[in-house]
Amino acid sequence: MNKTFKLGALAAAAVLACAPFSPAAAATTAPAKTERVDTQPGKAINKLADEYYDALARFEPVYASEGGDNRFIDQLGLSIAPKNRERQFALYRGYLKRLGAIPRDKLSARDQTSYDILKFELDTALRLSQFPEHLLPVDQMVSMPVILANYAGGQGAQPLSTVKDYKAYLNRLNQLTPYIDQAIANMRAGMKAGIVHPREPMQSLLPQLRQLAAATPEASIFYTPVKSMPAAFPAADKRSLTDGYRKAIGAKLNPALTRLANFVEKEYLPATRTSAGWSALPNGAAWYQARVAAMTTTDLQPEQIHEIGRKEVARIQGEYAQIGPKMGYNGPAAGLPKWVSEQPKYKPFTSDQQVIEVFRELDAKVRTKLPALFTLMPKSPLDLRLEPELSRATASDHYTPPAVDGSRPGVFWSVVNDPKEYGNTGMVTLYLHEGQPGHHFHIALVQELGLPNFRKFGGNNAFTEGWALYAETLGKEMGLFDKPEDYFGHLNDEMLRAARLVVDTGMHAKGWSREQGIQYFQETLGYSEQEARAQIERYMVWPGQALGYKIGSLKIVELRKRAETAMGGKFSLPKFHEIVLGEGTLPLAVLEAKVDQWIAESK
Repeated sequence: MNKTFKLGALAAAAVLACAPFSPAAAATTAPAKTERVDTQPGKAINKLADEYYDALARFEPVYASEGGDNRFIDQLGLSIAPKNRERQFALYRGYLKRLGAIPRDKLSARDQTSYDILKFELDTALRLSQFPEHLLPVDQMVSMPVILANYAGGQGAQPLSTVKDYKAYLNRLNQLTPYIDQAIANMRAGMKAGIVHPREPMQSLLPQLRQLAAATPEASIFYTPVKSMPAAFPAADKRSLTDGYRKAIGAKLNPALTRLANFVEKEYLPATRTSAGWSALPNGAAWYQARVAAMTTTDLQPEQIHEIGRKEVARIQGEYAQIGPKMGYNGPAAGLPKWVSEQPKYKPFTSDQQVIEVFRELDAKVRTKLPALFTLMPKSPLDLRLEPELSRATASDHYTPPAVDGSRPGVFWSVVNDPKEYGNTGMVTLYLHEGQPGHHFHIALVQELGLPNFRKFGGNNAFTEGWALYAETLGKEMGLFDKPEDYFGHLNDEMLRAARLVVDTGMHAKGWSREQGIQYFQETLGYSEQEARAQIERYMVWPGQALGYKIGSLKIVELRKRAETAMGGKFSLPKFHEIVLGEGTLPLAVLEAKVDQWIAESK
């Protein structure tokens, strides 16, 4: 669901919710069926979980609304303010103390899982609290001004169809000015402490900020809702809203955006660093390790992940050698991606509507295949839409979850900037990842399982992206990779996730330069220099985020093979998928304990 948070990055709040978890602690996730459960500990854990999630949602209301929780849709939050962070971490310490007083062995199976996840999230938040992430509040991938600008069309997580919706978005715009000023203050503090972003990503941020600062309110992207205001709105509301937006943008927001752009250009860019990796920052090696643990939910070391990546790259290149000749390519395996990118036959489109129609045909075909693989499926519908022109230039293909109140479906957004350059080899695997059974089967389903709010709206990167990457592999069982170019597309996307393990750990733990990362991507994936640069600069400012995909997927594949081997003829793939998805998003160790218990019970 990845714009790239839209399930991933905004969860910097939820980076406050991701650290390593002990498999031993999760090994007894379910009690024996004969155990008598004390209801009072159950009430205590659920009360604590609700308090924790409400505190998190109020701390990061944009993160909450991205997850489908619209209770705080008119709030922006000021989580980057040092005093607010201190108060939040103090709450977490108190919650962790209360959690430790609850007897885990007296809880029901589901409550034990809540206990394990809550401990995981609180431990992670407090582990990360020692690192000053708030001193790096904006980058070219995620900044609050750009997030709110992308909401201006009303098709994302910020609804814009009622007077109340318009007032909510206006409230957020009014709160954006103090957020921007706090971001500038934080970045100045970071400059003094030697905690700054690398230069090139911030050079990419600057034109985004310049574009947002308009000469007049009416020329601002944030004024878009006024231009498309529903005719049915009462005349008094139209006047009031138009006046409110004009004042908020003209008197406050445009000057604040100009201040931020000027600051980045004149003060911050000269202070940025030339190094690529997090290890160049004060206490950077420990900081990176904490982020790796958060994003993978494991205790794997960067060196281990680097080697996993290299082995996966070699394995996939072996598959390239098999599929290449079937596509008419007989060169070195590593050169296959570049060759494919140069073949006109794999770029058949002349309009963006042709692209979305192919996705819709694929959607219809996949729906006929899913019942053989799944008995547990979400009730919420999935819609397929083209990314609006408003945000198309800066967006990537992604999924947004349905609203809990049913006011919007889950949506797979496909981004088509130039249809004539849109390759079709990756469309099947992209749909399986962003649509169903990828993000939609996981994220929409989580809302329907009756879970506590912190599990309904929260999550972690390794499970979320790991499931979606695993879902891509199911194309083989659905018969969707029969064409060699479609299977190549699957392999090529898998190669990207494997190569990420190499370059992310290479830059942040092994001293790789930005140029080394770019070269590796060009050689391994056949990317142009521009494509490779955009990817590498993403990893430079989001250390560890790209690791969760492959690490999570490899774990799910490992657990499936373990179950197949142990259970033999008793193994049911639909049941395995139910075990994986049936309790929402889990740290990988908790998931492993669940699968191991299922295997044990089958015997």
